[in-house]
Amino acid sequence: MRRIFLALTTIAITAWAASTGVAQAASTPTASVTAAPTPTPTPACPPAAPIAGRVFAATTTSLTIAYSIVLAPPCGYRPPITVGLFASRDDALGWRNPAAEAVSGPERDGRVTFDRLTPDTEYWFGFRDSDGRWEPYFGGSGRTAPLTSCRATATIDSRWGTGFVATVTVRNVGTEPLDQWRVSWRWTGDERIQAVWGGVVDPAGADVVVRNAPYNGTLAPDGVTTFGLLATASAPPAGLTLTCAR
Repeated sequence: MRRIFLALTTIAITAWAASTGVAQAASTPTASVTAAPTPTPTPACPPAAPIAGRVFAATTTSLTIAYSIVLAPPCGYRPPITVGLFASRDDALGWRNPAAEAVSGPERDGRVTFDRLTPDTEYWFGFRDSDGRWEPYFGGSGRTAPLTSCRATATIDSRWGTGFVATVTVRNVGTEPLDQWRVSWRWTGDERIQAVWGGVVDPAGADVVVRNAPYNGTLAPDGVTTFGLLATASAPPAGLTLTCAR
């Protein structure tokens, strides 16, 4: 009788537990873990200008800027780039009021030329990429050449086996008075100056520059002055090709 009672009791308890969920085995809890995304590292760009430029050539109305892209993205640029020309350094730094702009070719090292500029004028240049970012560092500056203000011609007065004497005539061919002048040329052989009168000489090997003396630098329009020179040479030249500038 006792066994029957225990069996009935066990059945009843089992049925009650099943109806209430008590009999279910305790399950081991699981956690859903999501890995945090790996942040993209910020590149450490060196403290250097990503692009460099210089004036390659200048005429009275043009400037040629040579550029070299030193760093590629993300610290630098990819060609083509835009080179801007400005009337002031502040405008170049802020890329404001460009006097002219030119787009480079696909080369990392190349040149761009600006034409129709004002003679004897200083310009500043800067660089910008295709996304509109401009170079944070100062690009540089250059000056167009002045208009011809004087002309110089040489006459060989006398020559001998080891030297010669020449007279150089300087004329103001401009419309404004000159307050100074300089005449330059390059020797084609072993010529060397021994003495100059009527000017101040600045020889540097094959290149020679003669500037005005203190008393003959001022020339009115169409005004003329002269200086002379004595030079040695194993073969005196037939003439001299001179350049005159203010």
